[in-house]
Amino acid sequence: MAESTPKAWSHENLALKLHMAGAQEQGFFTYEKRRMLLLALKTALAAGLCYWLATLAGLQDGYWGSISAIIVLQSNVGSTVTASRDRLIGTLIGAGFGAVFSFVGTGIWPYLAAVVISMVTCSLLGLKNSSRLAGVTVTILMLVHRTGSNWTLPMHRVLEVLLGIVVALAISAVVFPSRAKMRLRDGLAQEFLRMGALFEAVMEGFRGKAPANLTQLRKDVEDAVAGNEVLLDAARHEPSGGPASLEGLSLLHQFGRELEDLLHALELALQGSSGDDYAAGYTAQLEPELGKLVADIHRGFQYVAGCIHRWEFSVAPKGLFLEDDITALKAKMAEIRPSGLEFPQSEILRAYAVQLHLKQLARMLRATRVESAKLGTRD
Repeated sequence: MAESTPKAWSHENLALKLHMAGAQEQGFFTYEKRRMLLLALKTALAAGLCYWLATLAGLQDGYWGSISAIIVLQSNVGSTVTASRDRLIGTLIGAGFGAVFSFVGTGIWPYLAAVVISMVTCSLLGLKNSSRLAGVTVTILMLVHRTGSNWTLPMHRVLEVLLGIVVALAISAVVFPSRAKMRLRDGLAQEFLRMGALFEAVMEGFRGKAPANLTQLRKDVEDAVAGNEVLLDAARHEPSGGPASLEGLSLLHQFGRELEDLLHALELALQGSSGDDYAAGYTAQLEPELGKLVADIHRGFQYVAGCIHRWEFSVAPKGLFLEDDITALKAKMAEIRPSGLEFPQSEILRAYAVQLHLKQLARMLRATRVESAKLGTRD
């Protein structure tokens, strides 16, 4: 894996951070507020349109279409599709059992039986998100008294919900659409930047410098990975197309999870060490090769983040050779091995553990770019 010159890279990286994470001050809050305001306006539009259409169609309780639209319309198209699916299936199951048990009677026991069976059916089908909606539908059908037959009311309820779903999907896809895949792409780029910051802080602490807030950096990485997991699930339900392939995004997410595990393992390997131990210890004998590999791994995190941001993985960076760094560090370890008897065994074992984890991180970063390049850049 090769990198561009430090000067060129620093300029590009600064632009990348300002674009995606410049956010952390007023930009972030401005973006979030705009996104929330847009979602509120789209939701209000969908709800109003549903009620108007239900009134034209003569549906008895057209407001349930508006309620459905409000429930299922999410911040991106993929999440809206997922919520719509759960809502529709839950309504169909609840309406079916509600209609059947309505013939048994209107007492508490038929109602409770219908709720239990509806929710259990959803769970057995692996539709946990639909189970509560099925229970809600049963409750509305059996406890809210309206005129009409036991079959007419469920049919109207399904039509009202279906109307809300169709309108919500149309608004989500047409009115200033937000694609989960695009948000996931930016989220993955930020994830790699955050992992690079965590890696740098961990190694600075090991080498005697005052590290940044490791707890907060670790939490930032965990939050990014968890958030991208949600976006990936939403992206799987979006129509194909766009500059980011679902397969590529899934692969990058998997690499991110593995890199997060390696960073955690590196932190565990360095527990109990201190800057004073490093300065006079066995690991210090590995410089400057160790420092070169550490610096290049950090730049590697940033480079992969830039590849994700541009969605371009085919061009290898210039000036960054992680395999050469690994080879040089292994040679240095072989060179100083005869002097190892002068140091405590714990220091020697820690040095070998650090070398192993750094080698895994470097190769995983290289594999991230290379394997992503094999998939291409489009669906």
